[in-house]
Amino acid sequence: VFSSRRRHTRCREVSWARRCVQETGGAPRGGRRGGPGAKAGQKVVIEPHPAFEGVFIMHSKNDDALVTRNMAPGFSVYNEKRVTIEEGDKKIEYRVWNPFRSKLGAAIVGGIENIYMKPGSKVLYLGAASGTTVSHVSDIVGETGAVYAVEFSKRSGRDLVNVAKKRTNIIPIIDDARYPLRYRMLLSMVDVIFADVAQPDQARILGLNAQYFVKNGGHFVISIKANCIDSTLPAEAAFAKEVQRLRTLKFKPQEQLTLEPYERDHAVVTGTYRPTVEQTAEAESKEQIS
Repeated sequence: VFSSRRRHTRCREVSWARRCVQETGGAPRGGRRGGPGAKAGQKVVIEPHPAFEGVFIMHSKNDDALVTRNMAPGFSVYNEKRVTIEEGDKKIEYRVWNPFRSKLGAAIVGGIENIYMKPGSKVLYLGAASGTTVSHVSDIVGETGAVYAVEFSKRSGRDLVNVAKKRTNIIPIIDDARYPLRYRMLLSMVDVIFADVAQPDQARILGLNAQYFVKNGGHFVISIKANCIDSTLPAEAAFAKEVQRLRTLKFKPQEQLTLEPYERDHAVVTGTYRPTVEQTAEAESKEQIS
């Protein structure tokens, strides 16, 4: 079942999302650098996200925020706020995940149903940039998982390598994602591939990498920027064009979500790569029920 939604509300994240818009006026990416967080001395409650293992929601008197458990306590990646909670004799540090700085974070706050990432997952991340979202994926998959982070820019790559120095589950790969054979010896098969490359041929890039590294029945998450696909088309038409292109590359899109107000003319599409017989049968049964 392929679903397309502009906006979906889930639990208390909605109130935080609305406050973000009110406070920033719908600011573009990077609008409020650290994101909302608890004030010093303020009591907070952190609970697991109801839909995503490895993701948490922080509740405080004035703010709700998406957070992940910090794999590198004491260190921030992009000047994000950190909160320490005492659990028995242990102190656990969490990092606020700002949806204005992360498309994956924006998708979760916006109500995406599945990102296919959880503790222990192996993720291939194309377009890792300086490691902002990669660091949160690193928190999610934990010590038993791995994030293979591919970035072409040498400048951003230096920042990515510095992030990886404190996070042993990140494997930085400074190379062009158009040529996956160059780094084939560095990867094992992965459970999910995430792409945020903002190129006209991004579907082809996703397909090339999935062909070599994603297992049958694995999953994909892709961030699509409408202007990069066809600047002459309305955003919805550009998204539909790219979804159709994904189908020809053995991807089965299952969900589409626009990222407003966090990103203008962006959408995230998720689904399955080379679905197994069982996955196909399950999808057909769900379609009949709906």
